[in-house]
Amino acid sequence: MELSEEDLRLINALQISPRISWSDAADVLDVHPTTLASRWDRLRESGAAWTTAHLMGDPKNACLALIDVDCEMHLRPEVTAALAAIPEVITVEEAASNRDLMLTVITQDLGEFSNRLLPRLKEIRGLTKYRTSLCTRIHTSGYAWRLNVLSRAEQQALRALAGPEAANPSSPDAIVTPLPESHMALFPFLARDGRASAAEIARALGRHPATVQRQLGRVLASRMLSFRCEIAQQFSGYPITCQWFANVPAGQHEAAAAELRAVRNVRFTASTTGSTNFVIIMWLRTLAEVMEMELAIQQRIPRIELVESVVMLNTAKRVGWMLNQDSTATGAVVPTAAGELFPAIEVPTTA
Repeated sequence: MELSEEDLRLINALQISPRISWSDAADVLDVHPTTLASRWDRLRESGAAWTTAHLMGDPKNACLALIDVDCEMHLRPEVTAALAAIPEVITVEEAASNRDLMLTVITQDLGEFSNRLLPRLKEIRGLTKYRTSLCTRIHTSGYAWRLNVLSRAEQQALRALAGPEAANPSSPDAIVTPLPESHMALFPFLARDGRASAAEIARALGRHPATVQRQLGRVLASRMLSFRCEIAQQFSGYPITCQWFANVPAGQHEAAAAELRAVRNVRFTASTTGSTNFVIIMWLRTLAEVMEMELAIQQRIPRIELVESVVMLNTAKRVGWMLNQDSTATGAVVPTAAGELFPAIEVPTTA
């Protein structure tokens, strides 16, 4: 399967405005709404692209951890499957050096991580060792990565039409609004389809559409979820994932992150605890670009120390979605139980 230029334009539009209506998107892309809807259905069904919403895991409100895992070689598939089945383990990747697997984990707090998540890792047969780094600040996340195949005018038009779900959830001034449990029931549906409508969710939950429409509006504005349109990496033009463990001088993390935001390949940057204090993840065109990007990083951030680079061999799970070996989505989703991560607020039963 190959993606056409029109497919890529549609994906780029949904990266900017994940829940835009087909009629609004049609005005910007100059394509009939029915054609866009049909094209999107084909992309979703093939696993080439999908929209999702996942808990942000901002260190101000939750515990976001990066875990290196070692396992017995002949049991790696079983270990990978067991880890991917844990909702709090949102991403599972197979690494090429110094560790077998790399995990991204979100829990309510450090106590939840230590007392509930880690014991589950120790129970997995074949998992022999793990090492943990804790994120102290997220600077850039995958929701902001773009294909950049649209013109600047088209991108500006889409941003103007975007709803609250397209706002930067990791902005320093972003305030997370707690939600009642009734609203959190919408989260799994948005994890499976970031474009799920109030009517669809209402039918599944057995609630009145107007009630769910009101609840959905609060969820979108709450900043609890990060919405994104994903593309199977093989179709992105950037099939290689590389992660750098780095050290950045204290007080210069924000400046370093600002420099890296100008590099279009960047998927994730964060400040962390551990033997290094800064993590960079990029999607690259070739392995040769690893060295080129290291030079570019050094030029942009002269005082950064790049301690180690790790190339990923395979991604089994990405922010809740199970992936095939070719990076397409299987259709299976393991959404995090929001109620276990964020305490619901007390509200009247009519809410």
